[in-house]
Amino acid sequence: MCGIFAYCNYLKDKTRAEICEILCNGLAREEYRGYDSAGIGIDGDGNESVYFFKEVGKVAGLRKKIAEAKMNTSKVFSAQVSIAHTRWATHGPPSVRNCHPLRSDPSAEFIVVHNGIVTNANALRLVLQNRGYTFESETDTEAVAILTKYIYDSQKDKTISFTDLVKLVLKELEGSFAFVFKSVHYPNEIVTARRGSPLLIGVKTEKKLKVDFVDVEFSGQDEKTLQAAAPATAGGLLAPPSTGSKIMRTQSRAFMSDDGIPQPIEFFVASDAAAIVEHTKRVLYLEDDDIAHIAEGELHIHRLRRNEEGAPQTPATRSIETLEIEIAEIMKGKFDHFMQKEIYEQPESVVNTMRGRVNFDNNQITLGGLRAYLPIMRRGRRIVFIACGTSYHSCVATRAIFEELTEIPVSVELASDFLDRKTPIFRDDVCVFVSQSGETADTILAMRYCIERGALCVGVVNTVGSTISRETHCGVHINAGPEVGVASTKAYTSQYIALLMMALQLSEDRLSLQERRKQIIQGLHELPGQIRKVLESDAHLREFAQTVLDTSRSLLLMGRGYQHATCLEGALKIKEISYMHSEGILAGELKHGPLALIDENMPVIIVMTRDSLYPKVQTAFAQITARKAQPIVLCNEGDEGIPKNVKTIRVPQTVDCLQGLLNVIPLQLLSYHLAVMRGFDVDFPRNLAKSVTTE
Repeated sequence: MCGIFAYCNYLKDKTRAEICEILCNGLAREEYRGYDSAGIGIDGDGNESVYFFKEVGKVAGLRKKIAEAKMNTSKVFSAQVSIAHTRWATHGPPSVRNCHPLRSDPSAEFIVVHNGIVTNANALRLVLQNRGYTFESETDTEAVAILTKYIYDSQKDKTISFTDLVKLVLKELEGSFAFVFKSVHYPNEIVTARRGSPLLIGVKTEKKLKVDFVDVEFSGQDEKTLQAAAPATAGGLLAPPSTGSKIMRTQSRAFMSDDGIPQPIEFFVASDAAAIVEHTKRVLYLEDDDIAHIAEGELHIHRLRRNEEGAPQTPATRSIETLEIEIAEIMKGKFDHFMQKEIYEQPESVVNTMRGRVNFDNNQITLGGLRAYLPIMRRGRRIVFIACGTSYHSCVATRAIFEELTEIPVSVELASDFLDRKTPIFRDDVCVFVSQSGETADTILAMRYCIERGALCVGVVNTVGSTISRETHCGVHINAGPEVGVASTKAYTSQYIALLMMALQLSEDRLSLQERRKQIIQGLHELPGQIRKVLESDAHLREFAQTVLDTSRSLLLMGRGYQHATCLEGALKIKEISYMHSEGILAGELKHGPLALIDENMPVIIVMTRDSLYPKVQTAFAQITARKAQPIVLCNEGDEGIPKNVKTIRVPQTVDCLQGLLNVIPLQLLSYHLAVMRGFDVDFPRNLAKSVTTE
């Protein structure tokens, strides 16, 4: 959704023009997350403490606005802090006044950028307005900026540290957030905080870092003591202590060379590693309730509160990790769009998902992240898949093979509905959480719900270091590589394979299934070559988009068994990027309602690849053609059972449980061509975001 990017330099000279370029490039790397406006806040001159540049629309428009501004772009800063943001509108429509960064007052004593939603923002706004503060925007974030000023103004001697000030602000907030704070009262300092929304910090130095971790500094007092020192005022706002903060600090963790002399250093704060990788691969992921303070080349991490008794304990350090992605992976290269590139990367991405995990010589599957938990998983009384959107479809696609190989009951849940129903979960359940980003808000809340109830929680994610990958008991990284296009393609096929490998590993001790397992594993071996063959039909699919579906306003996709998920996922892709109504239908339900829609004007794609349900799908085909439908049939190469006058999309034949991997690719390509033909933004469809970090 929204994107945060902030840049700090210390003892490293940068011109204002260079700083603006770093900020705009950082925002451009996060464009795929979805946004409708963008803005930056940088150090100003003279009476202007901060220069703001905001624009509705794309980052390119923001760049133009900065280029036209009358300011000294050659001014050099040896130390400074600047922040930037791409906004996906929640409170108030897209507009310059609602665009971040948001300020506390006309002189911009405090400015804030924010991802997430502050659910008690209206109550805070009312209290602050009653105290004489005025609001310029309709956003929830502005209430946070003004609250920060209110708490600062309440200090008699103004000696409170920036970190302690932010702690007092955060204690008043409800909801999910990632914040970056900047203030004229704390020059060249920045404070960031997260709860339920991802945030990471990149570190760049010329010399090697002295350490590869940062100590977490816990307060010397517990939360109750701190609250007692800050008596509550009307409306629930805290009046901070009149004396200086009593919070004790442990030894600071400074990044210095071995001789102890401070060295030039740069920090990059972002919602996404893609914004940082062009500058540095050394990153630190913040945990929920972490507060990071950067000043004078030092990074300190504090905790908003200590862990409650019985809650999972967070480690006392935060490791500085090395990003494995390359800058080339988040560039389009020779392709016109990221989505097109990612569709064509699938022969490689499925290999990467299997690499080091599948031994084709002895038909063995080894998922290292699950090894210690396999006995518990095999003893589970049921497996519950929990996911959203495309990830949900990958679970539907593999449910049947899970049940066949493990003989454990499997249910598939949409995360939002799972929480709405307060679904019963027990200690002998195995809950599998599937998410490309690992930051999907509904899925994370469902995961925490299941952890509280004692279930074994397994994560299946694409993003190393994400919340789900850190908080689940065990899991599998799908290793599909960065996926920039909002409409997920290669992540779907990699999730499909990762889940299939889980089922294969869980069933490795069952002698009666060895032949079936061998058949599937050999099918996996042939899969990359078969995907390449499907991609060769691209021109044929473009022709369908330009002729058969050119003027269509609706489309039905139908299939049975393993192909039901293919239809759901194909329909979702077409909706997402071509804005054409499409619906995936279980062919067995055709007579129970959807058949009423069928006539000569209703476009239909029916999946008729050969498996045990092929005769039943033939019956559905007969029913729709009898009602004058002219379906496009997605079938296997060499299938002579399809009437000669029927339009077909041909794919290679593989094992029944793998066929959906090949069948979904023509639907991905078809959705892509429909969107391009209609002139829509393929990579950034309207109203959608790549990482859905709010409920």
